Amino acid sequence: MSSHTTPAADSLLQHRAFVAFWFARIASSFGFQMLSVAVGWQIYATTGRAFDLGLIGLVQFVPSVLLALPAGHVADQFERRRIVLIGQIIEWIAIVVLAGLTLTGHIHEIGILALVFVIGVAKAFEFPALQSMLPALVPASILPRAMAVNASAGQAAMIMGPALGGLLYVAGPGVVYVVAAALYLIAATLMSRLRYEQAPPRREPATLKTLFAGVHFIRERKDVLGVISLDLFAVLLGGATALLPIFAKDILHTGPWGLGLLRAAPAVGALLMSLWLAQHSLQRRVGSIMFASVAGFGVTTLVFALSSTLWLSLLALFALGAFDMVSMVIRSSLVQLDTPDDMRGRVSAVNAIFINTSNQLGEFESGMLAAWMGAVHATVLGGVGTLLVVGLWMAMFPSLRRRQRLHVETPAPDTPVADIL
Repeated sequence: MSSHTTPAADSLLQHRAFVAFWFARIASSFGFQMLSVAVGWQIYATTGRAFDLGLIGLVQFVPSVLLALPAGHVADQFERRRIVLIGQIIEWIAIVVLAGLTLTGHIHEIGILALVFVIGVAKAFEFPALQSMLPALVPASILPRAMAVNASAGQAAMIMGPALGGLLYVAGPGVVYVVAAALYLIAATLMSRLRYEQAPPRREPATLKTLFAGVHFIRERKDVLGVISLDLFAVLLGGATALLPIFAKDILHTGPWGLGLLRAAPAVGALLMSLWLAQHSLQRRVGSIMFASVAGFGVTTLVFALSSTLWLSLLALFALGAFDMVSMVIRSSLVQLDTPDDMRGRVSAVNAIFINTSNQLGEFESGMLAAWMGAVHATVLGGVGTLLVVGLWMAMFPSLRRRQRLHVETPAPDTPVADIL
């Protein structure tokens, strides 16, 4: 992996809009993670039914998929900063209502699920606009580092947010909602003051052609198609984390504390790798590095599957998270840099569908295979399948395998795709 420490002239701290964007992401990510813990505990404490915990995921998953394409179209038609800001304000209002109903004792299951659904709708529109903003905040040469720093915000929130939410829940779910609402208010305030320059979008009516323009674009760009589909199949096959309770209890013979360590290990590995990538730029052989990272993800999945000791399992999951972060930064940067600005919202929306679907179906696939052949065999099959996908994709997308740099000159609109691949 070729890299170098970027000089001070390329410091991300010099780009104030990005710094504000990052702090807004930190605040909203922590708020959402704390909110997720409180909603789950409160629903289960209210009803005592495990089925209702699944409904929380369902009311978030449905709008994220069904509204992805319209949200991508909106992100390419209007000012993205304003879309993100409106989404965060709606989420803040929903959390404030949750806090008010909880503190006054008027909360019930249907109300919680309805407000979580509202948050899910707002997030469905916020995501493609948020993703599409980042390339306009920093020069293309340091976008991969910005992607890594941005990812570190999410990873830090995933590690510490649930713990903080759990500690605050001791004082009651209303307290958690109040703190989460305060964090969302901070995020919205930072976003409202962020200086963001976006070329005036070309207004187009919402037709099937414009809604599916992102799908058509991805099909025509081999490298973009390769990285997005690689992520889809790698996540589908490598869903070892969904089976962690089984490994903790039946294979590693540890308790809840061990399960907590296992769940945290991939996020810690990803966080540390994101901090390293934030200081080092990937200069060449990015295609080979990406494929090697996904292969590393598959190998560490196999090590985890075959491990019978807690320390080795933790090490494997730590490495799994680190490998996944490298490939994620490369994939995300390549997709953003290969996509014209007026298409980034719709392409990000299609990518979001792949991400959400692969995560959910990956967990389902792992659970079904584990029920059929056992957790160890299912995870081994997933690791082997990931390695096979890597080999197949390297053969199917040779230009991606040979790709040296993340940033390439954007072709003229009338340049045939075949001439640039």
